[in-house]
Amino acid sequence: MKARTRTLIAAALVLGIASGPAVAHAAPVPVPAGVTAPLVPAPPNAAALERAIAGLGAEHGDATAALVRVGGTSGAWRGSSGVADVVTGRAAVEEGRFRAGSVTKTFTAAVVLQLAAEGRVDLDRPVRRYLPGTVPDSYGAVTVRQLLNHTSGIPAADGPGDSFEAQWEHRFDVTDPHDQIADALAKQREFAPGTAQHYLNINYTVLGVLVEKVTGTSYEEAVGRRILRPLGLRQTSFPSRTQTRIHGPHNRGYQAIARADGSRELRDVTEWNSSDRWAAGDIISTTADLERFTKALFGGRVVPAAQLEEMFTVPAVKTFGKGEAATMTAGMSRITLPDGTVLWGKSGGRYGYNTGMGATRDLSRTVVYSVNSTNAKGEDTNPVVMGIVGAAFAR
Repeated sequence: MKARTRTLIAAALVLGIASGPAVAHAAPVPVPAGVTAPLVPAPPNAAALERAIAGLGAEHGDATAALVRVGGTSGAWRGSSGVADVVTGRAAVEEGRFRAGSVTKTFTAAVVLQLAAEGRVDLDRPVRRYLPGTVPDSYGAVTVRQLLNHTSGIPAADGPGDSFEAQWEHRFDVTDPHDQIADALAKQREFAPGTAQHYLNINYTVLGVLVEKVTGTSYEEAVGRRILRPLGLRQTSFPSRTQTRIHGPHNRGYQAIARADGSRELRDVTEWNSSDRWAAGDIISTTADLERFTKALFGGRVVPAAQLEEMFTVPAVKTFGKGEAATMTAGMSRITLPDGTVLWGKSGGRYGYNTGMGATRDLSRTVVYSVNSTNAKGEDTNPVVMGIVGAAFAR
């Protein structure tokens, strides 16, 4: 299907042309020390972005739909492509809601950092001080900061299995976060706290419980009260513990399954219980809401400046088991593009949905996408996602 796009170029006055409807611009955002010019000065490359999401649908090898918003001080672009469902072939819902997966961790981290700014949480204090009896003495003094940047050494909780079919059989299971934490902490630690980085959901499951303990309310209410409602993120929500549907307009998600005869089945995976991800990955949102959140976060309107630095600080350790330099921060990660441009943001994957939000530190370029990947939990990055990110920062 031909990509349906419209280009909104903030540099129209400079170019002497108007492209698309007028765009309201936010106040200037803080620029990092030593930076005197936008990190990405050119407007979005509309042609490259259109190519990145062209031809999506039931017959495409990697995705059935994509929703993309590129913005920032240098200009903006919006686009959608593909189908809302493969049965009717109707066009993708441009403002559709989707499972944002581990993008949830950025919201969780922001709440914890707010609590740190209020003096209610000390990032260097052992977690067991807030959650007595949770972290065994054999683990050492696991701190809140080490949960945030995945250097705690806590192993993953057991689940039904890593294969799609194993997950599919248990897709409607309801999981209690306290049970997950107990299961994980009954095992030996993977490494001494603070000596390596291992990106695991369990860190943010513990943080979700910590938020509830400190605030005296549910994790969902804490995020709603502190972030969603103040920013007007009306299309962002958390499913209830037993909810399996995505309420509101949305594009259906599919997983490609190989049949014995060599053909391919697109299995509908839209309805799924996400309670096993909870504070680590069960948020539902839209590209418009995630773009607003990104701009507010980077602009210092969600987390105070001192604590916000945690989200742009990568611990000086190696990754567990691989020995590569760490890239994860408190709720985000650092991404360096081939041309040296540094992005900060978070991606997420739930069956049927790959999501990402990110930006340059100075907000000269932001990108948010939802791609209905047909192998969203695969080891390799979806080619459509790679194309979107590359096109969003094309010079």
